Amino acid sequence: MKSLTVGEFKAQFSEVLALIQQGESVGVLYGKGKKPVAKLVPMEKPKKKRPRKFGILEGKASVVFADDFKMTDEELLGLK
Repeated sequence: MKSLTVGEFKAQFSEVLALIQQGESVGVLYGKGKKPVAKLVPMEKPKKKRPRKFGILEGKASVVFADDFKMTDEELLGLK
């Protein structure tokens, strides 16, 4: 991992972004003691989501409402 002071980071911003795009991590150092304050890493690629299957719990679960159960759609959605 390459580390740069804030001044170097500002001066070489485009180069730093190029390094990050290539997969490298970059640390940012701050103050007279050059203490690490940040670490820039490449973003993870989003995982591809599989479409959900309908009926996955068919035959495994059931829902029964009481005879006196009454609720409007607005109440269910919290609009009322």
